[in-house]
Amino acid sequence: MKYLSNEQLQLITGGSISASMLGYIVRGINSLLDLGRSIGSAIRRVQNGALCPL
Repeated sequence: MKYLSNEQLQLITGGSISASMLGYIVRGINSLLDLGRSIGSAIRRVQNGALCPL
């Protein structure tokens, strides 16, 4: 087995968007969309006076 020196290890570049990172990004976008829907629904209920009494 051949080992790389420290200089060779420092020259290694790479790393693209992995599948797990892409999944996290998609989940974050979906969470923001759900939050926007919830806020929009709440605003619409307040404007229409369709709130449940506490």
